[in-house]
Amino acid sequence: MFKGSNVALITPFKNNKVDEEKYIKLINFHLENGTNGLVPCGTTGESPTLSHDEHEKLIEICIKESNGKLPVIAGTGSNSTEEAVSLTKHAETAGADAALLVTPYYNKPTQEGLYHHYKSINDNCGIPIIIYNIPSRSVIDMSVDTMSKLFELKNIVGVKDATGDLNRVDQQKAKMGNEFIQLTGNDDNALEFNKRGGVGAISVTANIAPKLCSDFQKFSKSEKINEINEAKKLDEILQPLHKKLFIESNPSPVKYVAKLMGLCEETVRLPLVTCRDETKKILEDISKKTKLI
Repeated sequence: MFKGSNVALITPFKNNKVDEEKYIKLINFHLENGTNGLVPCGTTGESPTLSHDEHEKLIEICIKESNGKLPVIAGTGSNSTEEAVSLTKHAETAGADAALLVTPYYNKPTQEGLYHHYKSINDNCGIPIIIYNIPSRSVIDMSVDTMSKLFELKNIVGVKDATGDLNRVDQQKAKMGNEFIQLTGNDDNALEFNKRGGVGAISVTANIAPKLCSDFQKFSKSEKINEINEAKKLDEILQPLHKKLFIESNPSPVKYVAKLMGLCEETVRLPLVTCRDETKKILEDISKKTKLI
């Protein structure tokens, strides 16, 4: 169920309020353009600056609008275990298919602390849990051994791996086998990630190029030479876009391109700011080159 191109949904704002109309439009844009899964309220969705009410409402809207057509992997992570349990329980009650939980950031737990954080969520909830391992943001790197120990629990099913270390794919596959779901959190390494045993991505780029991303994912897992070659061609098209979307803090660049496409406003919440003029010119150029606008 959790494979292919899963979009890390941006959260549209208008006058610093959640723009529900544009959010619904965005969800339907993905329903119509080949996206394989929806991931609301993650880092790209600006979860750190959402209120609890906004967070829960966005998950509810996503589930309602997708109406079972696509799996919804709800972002419910927190560096407070109690809060992560609460958000995950809400997502389960609302009808989410799975929950994505980032490793606790800032408070720097040990590997033992990480284990008990996720075990507590596992023990208090009943939906599949995907670990989000992103050391560059959380300052904590979950070890393969800790992940393997967690995989023994009933609800832990996989990882969104944003370590950028492709050897992790091999190590995690060797330790936990093919049943452990590995999704990359780095669009730019998705081709090699899937080649080594990954099954998809939770993607920033898919916000604005859903068809390109879903076609790339489909072909990258094919055993047919012509389709593998097509995946390589699509990867060459997408690589410059992947890189340009991170020349300033995510999600400001992808939101600006979404604005160019008429999907939503570019507004982000402080402490994030909209892109500089020179960045906007770069994004306009790559959007035209990739035929997004």
